[in-house]
Amino acid sequence: MLNSPIEEIKSKLDIVEVIGDYIKLQKAGANYRALCPFHSEKTPSFFVSPARQIWHCFGACSEGGDIFKFIMKIEGVEFGDALRILAQRAGVKLRKQDSRLKTERQRLYEICELSCQFFEKQLEGSKKGRQAKSYILKRGVSEESIKKWRIGYAPDTWEGLSDFLVGKGYNREEIVKAGLAVKKQDNSCINSCNYPRKSASIIYDRFRGRIIFPVFDLNSQVIGFSGRVISQEQELTAKYINTPNTFLYDKSKVLYGLDKAKIEIRKKDFCILVEGNIDAVMVSQAGFKNVVAVCGTALTLYQLKVLKRYSENLITAFDMDIAGDSATKRGIDLAQSEGFNLKIITMPKNLDPADIIFKNPKQWEELLQQAKSILQFYFDTTISRFDSKTPEGKREISKILLPIIKRIPNKIEQSYWIRELAKDLEVKEEMVEQELKKAKIENKEIGEERFSNSDSNLSPKPRRQILEERVISLILRSPQLFLDIDESYFSYFSKKSQEILKIFKKEDISKNGVENLKKKISAELADFLDYLSLKSEIEDDGIDLNTEVANCLKEIKLIEVRERLDSISKEIRKAEEKKNSKEINKLTKEFNKLAGELI
Repeated sequence: MLNSPIEEIKSKLDIVEVIGDYIKLQKAGANYRALCPFHSEKTPSFFVSPARQIWHCFGACSEGGDIFKFIMKIEGVEFGDALRILAQRAGVKLRKQDSRLKTERQRLYEICELSCQFFEKQLEGSKKGRQAKSYILKRGVSEESIKKWRIGYAPDTWEGLSDFLVGKGYNREEIVKAGLAVKKQDNSCINSCNYPRKSASIIYDRFRGRIIFPVFDLNSQVIGFSGRVISQEQELTAKYINTPNTFLYDKSKVLYGLDKAKIEIRKKDFCILVEGNIDAVMVSQAGFKNVVAVCGTALTLYQLKVLKRYSENLITAFDMDIAGDSATKRGIDLAQSEGFNLKIITMPKNLDPADIIFKNPKQWEELLQQAKSILQFYFDTTISRFDSKTPEGKREISKILLPIIKRIPNKIEQSYWIRELAKDLEVKEEMVEQELKKAKIENKEIGEERFSNSDSNLSPKPRRQILEERVISLILRSPQLFLDIDESYFSYFSKKSQEILKIFKKEDISKNGVENLKKKISAELADFLDYLSLKSEIEDDGIDLNTEVANCLKEIKLIEVRERLDSISKEIRKAEEKKNSKEINKLTKEFNKLAGELI
């Protein structure tokens, strides 16, 4: 019998599967490794231990913990929300909570889920909803896809959804916070909108008379919505309106359909990127389930970092204007600078993926197979627009292509395209290289603050701590080492490490396994031992363990001595200020004795 929902969740979920839904894990002996999602790195330092059900980054950020800590970090939530997310995944029912004690985030999730159910019911149960459904079906969306993507309809009423949610126990301010209602502080729009009430402060539904596409987080929880017009009669209004940024939803961080596509993206090792909700639904319906769509924004750095957890290969089906300064092009340029392998599907004029699949699914497959690398697309499109034989044409071609070539992070790939440009322009490579140095790259990032988990925000571990952990991890790898260590060194260790070493002595680490020791110590020390055990498994092989331990111990002692000498120096200065000759002599002798240990 498990004592708590936390233990029950841990018993039902495998940490490898949970973390594997967020980042691409590779087998590494008994463990798994990946690029750390919490800081930028090129060499994998993030490890997951299935045996211990823990994870740890042995790189710059040094983060680690269990599945709850991972969800808290990756989703940016408190423990209570991580508990709820994992309980839902594990099928564990949490004890009913007093609504007053629920977190704001949890109440917003509930509002979004109830709203999604409301919109789904309206699509099936109202006359206008059935008309909207008929329109979706005529566009080629199947009944199965409507259910899978939970497509709905927002009735063309001012407070239909709001009144429904108020009836479920939520207040109108919360509905506004969820992005589902709009609050106006004056009467400026009341007459023009034909709003029935004439109050100074009004709250009305954001989505009215539109087809509704719910937007989900990676755990398939509803966090926002996208509303699309149905008929040409609505053409005076925006074709799409989206949930504004809320506590749950940020359009610069969300990719529509990623919750459904993430496993397929990893399996096929590429992602198809489209611009519209219906495009994503239709591409998935056509059998290409590794598809996502941007949510009313160009590609952002955050979205690219998330996609890179699953694959570095992107195929886009965007309307590309390479000569302009469109947000789409800047988003693609950003993906290129982040090292993605990019291919472009050349779309027929005035058609999007949904149109093509509806008319001829075979044509979509052919277009996908014919996708060009981003550089080849840029070269073909640019050179076809200008005369490469004339000086003016050469200048215009180089003006467009040089900044694009300069953005290529891989120098070998870059040199290939320098050669290609020189060949197309019939000039020497040296001339292209000279002009490349002058080319400027705009550092615009679309809708994006710098990615928060950068190395510049990280503080490295103190050297002494690194050495202590190294010694203990090596003892865990070869317990016999402990018997050969002079115990006088242990006084130089931190209190936490000393506790571990005392346990090693008391319980005889050379005879009893780590798992037996863990049963006799505190939970905090047991977690520390788990971390060090994982560390011992991933350390480099082929080293002389005795020599390595001896070197670490020697350096730990030197750090301790230097710190003590620095402390004594400060005490001597204070004694000199007070002219206390007796104290000065005593401290000087102590200083000289310690200094001798450095020789």
